[in-house]
Amino acid sequence: MSKNNGITEVSQVEATADPSALGLGAFALTTFVLSVGNAQLIPDEAKPAFLGLAFFYGGLAQLLAGMQDYKKNNVFGATAFSSYGAFWLSLATLTLLEAIGVINWGAHGGIAIGVFLIGFTVFNTYMWIASFRTNGAVCGVFTTLEITFILLVLAEFGIISSVPGGIMGIVTAAVAWYASAAGVINSTFKRTVLPIWPLG
Repeated sequence: MSKNNGITEVSQVEATADPSALGLGAFALTTFVLSVGNAQLIPDEAKPAFLGLAFFYGGLAQLLAGMQDYKKNNVFGATAFSSYGAFWLSLATLTLLEAIGVINWGAHGGIAIGVFLIGFTVFNTYMWIASFRTNGAVCGVFTTLEITFILLVLAEFGIISSVPGGIMGIVTAAVAWYASAAGVINSTFKRTVLPIWPLG
């Protein structure tokens, strides 16, 4: 802060909180609920429970986390959170439009969603490579997510069931929750309680 002619001015941008804990938490919970359905652990009628989360937590909250990472000059975080926020918003929209009859995939729903997931698998692959320079917790998220995407693509094209991808998605959610918890707890306690194993 500096004073000029009696007026207090901000001399530098004030520090802002790291939005990664929010982004990871939003991704974890939404992934968990969808994956429980993919793993066939709940009845088919209960599977749309992920929709509200996909719109508002995995979607909107994660997108906002990405926008805050742009302010922090964090290209990796901004790209990851904004893209996966958009992923959840897109998936929720497609699911809702199909449910109300605006979209009729016919017999080709698996192909449509499979191609959608292939695109995000490509994106996740180079983000996974970039994660090698972040930390072990974040790298773990992208590693497990890469496996999840591959399994879900195979499921959409009818090669395997959705169960393996669902189970791997639950693992991915658990790793993301750990990374989120580390961000919150370590920041709150002002020391490393949950290690994240820096790689960069």
